Amino acid sequence: MKKILLFVNPLKGAERAREITQEMERRGVETSVFAGEKIGIVDAAVSLGGDGTVLFAARSVSQLKVPIFPVNLGTLGFIAAIPPEEWRAVFDDFLNGRTIFSQRLMLDVRVQRGVETVFQSFCLNDALISASVVAKMIRLNARVGGVSIGSYRSDGLIVATPTGSTAYSVSAGGPILDPEMEAVVVNPICPFTLSNRPIVLPSDDEITIEVEYEQRSGVFLTMDGQTTERLQDGDRIVIRRAKENALLACQNGVKSAFYNALRTKLAWK
Repeated sequence: MKKILLFVNPLKGAERAREITQEMERRGVETSVFAGEKIGIVDAAVSLGGDGTVLFAARSVSQLKVPIFPVNLGTLGFIAAIPPEEWRAVFDDFLNGRTIFSQRLMLDVRVQRGVETVFQSFCLNDALISASVVAKMIRLNARVGGVSIGSYRSDGLIVATPTGSTAYSVSAGGPILDPEMEAVVVNPICPFTLSNRPIVLPSDDEITIEVEYEQRSGVFLTMDGQTTERLQDGDRIVIRRAKENALLACQNGVKSAFYNALRTKLAWK
């Protein structure tokens, strides 16, 4: 272990970041706080904040094959599952080869305009295609593996991973998936045609969503609720499974952390 990269929510994680930096220096491990620069070689990443900070970290190191330690400094985290007072114990387990990791599917999302790819990013939660203004219906055509699954007239369309199934998608009536499933949810938001329902697809299927011409509103693509790209009529959004999964450290096991959070969040008895 030579270098750790910290992703810090400045409103919540500054003090904890200093604590981790001091401890790592004592152990002879270089520590730096991510500030938007190109990432070189690192051995691990630590997320200090809530679920949003984990999402940002996952996108940033998505192709580096490094583990992420999601320390929860928010309220209730579905993804940020390590209590702040126990980060040392989890890190020591990692050094001793005892850490439990959760493999989380990520999506590779690209916008094609004609023959050119004009945007590309990864996401851990979801990709959202929506209108630029509230309560404006947009028109989208969707294909799975080259086969049409129909046209959507709706407020938008969510393509969610199992990790993202507990986020915006579940609020829009989508199913909750176990976070390590190999599947993707395609979920229309307030569809004009009530028969347009959420559908669960195999993770290896390529999904293509085309923006129809002559929209009555601007159309945007939003990744994990954090990164936004304006779309044009005729754009094609191509969504594939990313080559690498996000590797999230867990304290007490994947099932325990997820279902405990689920019961608490949804007030299940």
